[in-house]
Amino acid sequence: MWLRETNSAERKTLAAAFMGYGIDAFDSMIYTFMIPTFIALWGMTTTEAGYIATGALISSAVGGWLAGILADKYGRVRMLQVTVLWFSFFTLCSGFVHSPEQLLFTRVMQGLGFGGEWSVGSVLISEMIRARHRGKAVGLVQSSWAVGWAVAAIAYWLIYSSFSPALAWKMLFWVGALPALILVWLRRNLQDPEIYLQTRRRQQETGVSEGSFMQIFHPKMLRITLFSSLLATGMQGAYYAVTTWLPTFLKTERHLSVLNTSGYLVILIAGSFAGYLTSAWVSDAFGRRRCFILFALCAIVLVVSYTLLPVTNAVMMVLGFPLGFFLSGIFSGMGAYLSELYPGHIRGSGQGFCYNFGRAVGAIFPGMIGYMSGHMPLGTAIGYMAGGSYLLVIIACLALPETRGKQLDAAG
Repeated sequence: MWLRETNSAERKTLAAAFMGYGIDAFDSMIYTFMIPTFIALWGMTTTEAGYIATGALISSAVGGWLAGILADKYGRVRMLQVTVLWFSFFTLCSGFVHSPEQLLFTRVMQGLGFGGEWSVGSVLISEMIRARHRGKAVGLVQSSWAVGWAVAAIAYWLIYSSFSPALAWKMLFWVGALPALILVWLRRNLQDPEIYLQTRRRQQETGVSEGSFMQIFHPKMLRITLFSSLLATGMQGAYYAVTTWLPTFLKTERHLSVLNTSGYLVILIAGSFAGYLTSAWVSDAFGRRRCFILFALCAIVLVVSYTLLPVTNAVMMVLGFPLGFFLSGIFSGMGAYLSELYPGHIRGSGQGFCYNFGRAVGAIFPGMIGYMSGHMPLGTAIGYMAGGSYLLVIIACLALPETRGKQLDAAG
């Protein structure tokens, strides 16, 4: 197994990034389980619930962009520590709120740390792991989202089965804050990659600060930044479009009852985990662009099948696995690819901007489907937006260079 070829520093970095992103997933997904509780206890409307989710999503885009810039200036490990502490603190604060307005504030603030952790963690892994394993390593870290999601579902079941809803939701948020303890381990066991340290030493020796955020828009880098942003937009726009509206479509128009069952959730999470790991291997074996295109084409076929073909409860259970597999798996190679596209002194800035530009713009897609569904069937609107998004992924891939096996150094 490729993990046997890694050294101690690489394994520690992998463990830190895996735990960090898994914690992100836990803290993000527990809110989706608690929405019915807030509706019952506070009389919160579904509109308010949507605003809270959207607010956290937008703030995570801002957090990822800012953290990428700061990681270039102050170091990868230091910013990883800051982002973990940030989202853990505001997750804890969420357990003490008394209204939707207060929860909106804490979740928006938590989102800043969530977005920042991914940006910093993916750069850290990309610079620390050797080239032939970079895609698999970043993909392994990405798979921790499915693990965190599963742990959130288990924690929800355990706590809600033992305590009243009025107390259980608070306890879930408090549990989500415990990972701040990881900071003790991070401070003692991690250091910045040698590539980053070489870049900083060279800047100090020359007296020139090379890492300016605006350099990602320099004519030499503008094409990379433009199409990388479109690539991220296509991936995340499709993901948000499908995951936001497909359950509503299948439940209200196809009248399926399996969607909210624990069995379906297990299959969906298992598919996501398998998709992350498989895509990571494909990305290293056959190239970043080929992997993205393959998963985009398969996802298009899958979405068309959901929206146009007859689907029963039994078929829905079976299709849950490929839904998680392709919709989530396509993201595995993204962190490695963006890191390979940018030189060392602007790697965090470039990666943070492009991925989170896609997150911010992609967050608009569910709203566009809602508007379009007033003029056409909901299934058709989902198909158009998802299909168009994955087509954008393919176009961006064709316009960007292949980077598989690229050796990263202080210059690039």
